[in-house]
Amino acid sequence: MFGIGGGELVFILFIVLMLFGSDKVPEIARTMGKAMAQLKNATNDIKSEIQKGAEANGLDAKALTDITGNINAQINDAKSNLLGDSPNLLGDTATEINKVKEDVDSISGPVKRQM
Repeated sequence: MFGIGGGELVFILFIVLMLFGSDKVPEIARTMGKAMAQLKNATNDIKSEIQKGAEANGLDAKALTDITGNINAQINDAKSNLLGDSPNLLGDTATEINKVKEDVDSISGPVKRQM
């Protein structure tokens, strides 16, 4: 749960109890529960509106899944072409960058010393 362990949760509850007192904690929990329910309802409303709009334009859930699947496949192909199939591409680039860096350092070395 958000990377919070049992001991940390007890400590947080203790701090909340100390700050707000035992009378206010149930009221705060109720208010937070209502806020979370409203947020969930709002996101469900937004999802349903988006789905209705997509259906009105002739797109259904399967078409959207196919489109996103194709996009993800193209991205994965591009990644594999860049990284997987030719690892020397990045290695060659790093080698060239290091050569240029050494050249610049060798040229600017005497200039830096004179200043």
